[in-house]
Amino acid sequence: MNQLKVVGNQEWCRFNHLGIPAIKARIDSGAKTSSIQATDITPYKKNKENWVRFNIQPLTENRSISIECEAKVVGNRIVKSSSGIPEKRYVIKSYVTMGDDSWEIELTLADRDNMEFKMLLGRQAMENRMIVNPSDEFVLGKISPEEIDQMYKSFVLTKSGLKIAVLASNPELYSNKRLMEAGRARGHEMVFLNVQQCYMKLDTATPEIRYRGGNVINDFDAVIPRIKTSMTFYGCALLRMFKTLGTYCLNDAESISSSRDKLFSSQLFSKNDIHIPTTGFAKSPLDTKDLIHMVGGAPLIIKLLESTQGKGVVLAETNKAAESVINAFKSLNANILVQEFIREANGKDLRCFVVDGKVVAAIERTAAKGEFRANIHQGGSASIVKISSEEKKLALKSAKILNLPVAGVDLIRSNKGPLLLEVNSSPGLEGIENATGKDIAGTIIQAIEKRLKYTS
Repeated sequence: MNQLKVVGNQEWCRFNHLGIPAIKARIDSGAKTSSIQATDITPYKKNKENWVRFNIQPLTENRSISIECEAKVVGNRIVKSSSGIPEKRYVIKSYVTMGDDSWEIELTLADRDNMEFKMLLGRQAMENRMIVNPSDEFVLGKISPEEIDQMYKSFVLTKSGLKIAVLASNPELYSNKRLMEAGRARGHEMVFLNVQQCYMKLDTATPEIRYRGGNVINDFDAVIPRIKTSMTFYGCALLRMFKTLGTYCLNDAESISSSRDKLFSSQLFSKNDIHIPTTGFAKSPLDTKDLIHMVGGAPLIIKLLESTQGKGVVLAETNKAAESVINAFKSLNANILVQEFIREANGKDLRCFVVDGKVVAAIERTAAKGEFRANIHQGGSASIVKISSEEKKLALKSAKILNLPVAGVDLIRSNKGPLLLEVNSSPGLEGIENATGKDIAGTIIQAIEKRLKYTS
């Protein structure tokens, strides 16, 4: 029996067949399978066999280096992620080199962007070859930062386009993927930044924003914020920091905060002669009956101030039901708006997509059967619609009042004319692109180019 080689809890690996000169791996005998970080995974056929193309960013410290790889697919596997969620992954084979030894192993292609290591070597790959000393590391040899720079010298691209970040939480969401694709298609360097993985250094001499692992990210030309509601406070703090560092933020912190405060934005619209459904707000339960009467009585809409995508929105069909819902929300110390129900809208609303002072697309959304909310996230459907000049003017003015270069403006057609329902500062692209066939993501990238006076 061959003597097992001792390795540390982390080691440098090389994949000559994939064109990867060095990648740091976590050596984990507790994990059965091995995995490697992969993005933009695209399956295809080659000689009637299943193959896959993918990109690898092998260095945690330098996200701008990306290597395009391809490999034959040897299977699919359900693997539990570190969070315990089952994921279906492609499985490939490749020769790995560690120290003086090379052998073929199976690798699953995984999203390890939020992990400390871009690769994990599991016990199947180590079987009858090595044993792990968990208290040691780089037993097979260290590689200095200078040596890494030399190895990856040919992968460093000369900057040609802009460097643009998409600041969001989930790189797999349709809107985020489309913005990344559209930016790359126009020759820009696109980087996805997870809001929760960014942190700030505040001082007068060298203020910084860093990304996990300590990578300083002060050098972006522009940031596209796609911040989910639960991350509004921290996301807006990051945007203010980017702005301080001279980065152009498409939709700034103040505009996003204003749009997400439904009471404040309604006050702004009322002040600026923007027609909205009659809306009421009160704190004391003693005012409930008059609040209902003030907006015209039931049926009426009750909205949580922080609701989004139709969540936290209730239709009360009788005054008694409205009183019960309003008082229940108040007992939970929830802030709510009460709004008149526009019956003649018949479960339909308009989404006008505004980019750089123009309505670039519009759709009519129709609520699912038995539902009053027309949001696509609530099962609604979408179709192309021609909007009137009055509706277009209302959409543009609403976005301008909140100072939003990009906005999804929701309108409703009533007997009193068009009324503004809401202005969304992170509007989704999937429904409107699929319904209209328009490249909205590309239009957003062009708006950034125009603002920064970029010409290719």
